[in-house]
Parts: sequence; C-alpha cells; structure tokens
Amino acid sequence: MSVLLPNMADFDTIYELEEEDEEEQDEPEPVVRSQELPRPRDAPDPVAVRGAGHITVFGLSNKFDTEFPSVLTGKVAPEEFKTSISRVNACLRKNLPVNVKWLLCGCLCCCCTLGCSLWPVVCLNKRTRRSIQKLLEWENNRLYHKLGLHWKLSKRKCETSNMMEYVSIACYLLLFNRT
Repeated sequence: MSVLLPNMADFDTIYELEEEDEEEQDEPEPVVRSQELPRPRDAPDPVAVRGAGHITVFGLSNKFDTEFPSVLTGKVAPEEFKTSISRVNACLRKNLPVNVKWLLCGCLCCCCTLGCSLWPVVCLNKRTRRSIQKLLEWENNRLYHKLGLHWKLSKRKCETSNMMEYVSIACYLLLFNRT
C-alpha cells in the first residue's frame, strides 16, 4: 500500500496565496484627520531643558535646570515640573560622581591600556542615561501623557560650541481621531 504525500512546493505556494488574501482583507482604513486638530507641521516646537551643572561627562550634565519654562504655562503645574526634574537630578547626583571618578582613573591609565581604561566610564554613562530614560518614561506614564506631553532625553548641539549635550525635551503629543 502506498501513501501519497503532497508536493511541498505546491503547499508553500498555496499557503503564500492564502496569506496575501488575508493581508488584503485586514488592511486598516486610512486615518482621516479632523480640520480642527493641528497638523504635525503646525505643532509647537518642543521644550528643551538644558543641563545647568558645572560637570559634564560625555555630554551628560550633573543636573538639569529646575526653572519652569513659560511655554509650559497652562499645560503643567510648576510643582509637578519641579518634582519631575528633581527626580532626574537625584538620579544624576547619585550616578555622576562615580562616573567622574572612573573618568579620572581612565584618563590616568589611558596610555598604558591603549584607551581600554575608558570603557567603564562609557558603560556607566550609558547606564545613567538608561536610568534617566526609564525615569522619564515612568513620569510620562504617570502624568505627562495624560496632559499631551512626552518627555525624553535627547542629544542636541551645545549653544556655545560644536559639542553635543543631552537635554530633556518635552514634545507635544498630537492625537488624531480615527473615523
């Protein structure tokens, strides 16, 4: 008694055709934007909170300015803004002195190690940025997304030189109705 097995190439072809039919049926409807809502090109500029500290390690300052930007008036309470920035500054205050110590040790040993002694500083700086990004995401989920804002850590060019620095930026969320 012989058993006939289906040709696998034919099976794949049929399977692919079924997938294409499903994709055509499941396409989402196009998003229609209401005339009353602002378009992305009409969106206000993001608000940047720059570093205000006297020590900067790989573009990350040791504290951010807690002065309330006037652009956020009516969107966020000044107390909430200062609380959020204070949390970020506490994270920087905890992590940055360790980074500076490792940077000094790395610079002293740089010639002997062919630059490998700077890797701990790079890794610690990356860990500090990640912890600030997690903190900002927590703040976004807790408060700012409800207010139509999104805080993130972003790299920008310094005003006084060609060097890059990390700034905390509040972007306005543009929400569009789907019809």
